[in-house]
Amino acid sequence: MKTFVIGDIHGAHKALVQCLQRSAFDYGKDRLIVLGDVCDGYPQVRECVDELLKIKHCDYVIGNHDLWALDWATRGILEAAWLDQGGRNTIASYGKEGMPSAHVDFLKNAHRWLELDGRLFVHGGFDPRRPVGEQSLEFIVWDRELIREAWKKSLSGEDHHYGGFEEIYLGHTPTHLFDSIQPLHLCNIWALDTGAGWWGKLTVMDIATKQYWQSDITPSFYPGVVSR
Repeated sequence: MKTFVIGDIHGAHKALVQCLQRSAFDYGKDRLIVLGDVCDGYPQVRECVDELLKIKHCDYVIGNHDLWALDWATRGILEAAWLDQGGRNTIASYGKEGMPSAHVDFLKNAHRWLELDGRLFVHGGFDPRRPVGEQSLEFIVWDRELIREAWKKSLSGEDHHYGGFEEIYLGHTPTHLFDSIQPLHLCNIWALDTGAGWWGKLTVMDIATKQYWQSDITPSFYPGVVSR
């Protein structure tokens, strides 16, 4: 079994399938860790979740957009910020029937974070001065301070080790904010959100070898569609 990790998908089903094909991912044997935010962005959220449900060994880590989508699906909450950040496309993806129970359960049963063989997988970040288990869900799905600090330390040549983990894998903060649409290695952090929900690419990585595969630029799959 190989273990792969993938960044924020944001409704880009065509990019998801392309990444899995390019990496020769085996749906029945390999493990996929998803760093959250399958929801919102491009208009195929439903197809994305259906695709992930086909994978025998799929570990899903919850993202901030997923929490927004769950609030809509389970409680009918329509936050203006969510609607303006891709929520409308999620609603349209599910149509009049709304989100099916299997998809609600998929998101409800997601990991807040995942630890595996000395590695931490979390959507946004965490405060490395405190155990991750003591931190609120809202904080760890929204945090950007960890990656910003790691970026600054990397620029200055420091090789800081955060949180006592061998490696940390993050989504949430698009790497184009650091002038890249490639995954970034910052201290002991790997940043895997390469902007699939915007104008970038989706990235999947083999965590053992660090080889990665990317989709085409996501807007090329959805001409004329506004993801946000």
